[in-house]
Amino acid sequence: MKLKEDIKPVTYMKTRAAELIKKVNDSRRPTIITQNGEATAVVLDIGSYEALRDATIILQLVGQGEKDLQEGRFLPQAEVFSRVRARLRSK
Repeated sequence: MKLKEDIKPVTYMKTRAAELIKKVNDSRRPTIITQNGEATAVVLDIGSYEALRDATIILQLVGQGEKDLQEGRFLPQAEVFSRVRARLRSK
């Protein structure tokens, strides 16, 4: 992150919104928006936001899977495939 380029005050966002959005989309780097000298928001391009959201969802699923394993909520692979095949045949 290039701090001089990637941190902007809220007034910059207010007066140069289109320019800010173009810069974020072109560089694919987030820009931190400050208000009263403190970081208050982050502007991301949509692709980066979607990738971040997807990664978060995957991590949540992995965490749930680990919890299921610890609590004994799992089936052997062969049984899972057998159940899936049975469901597919019944449809």
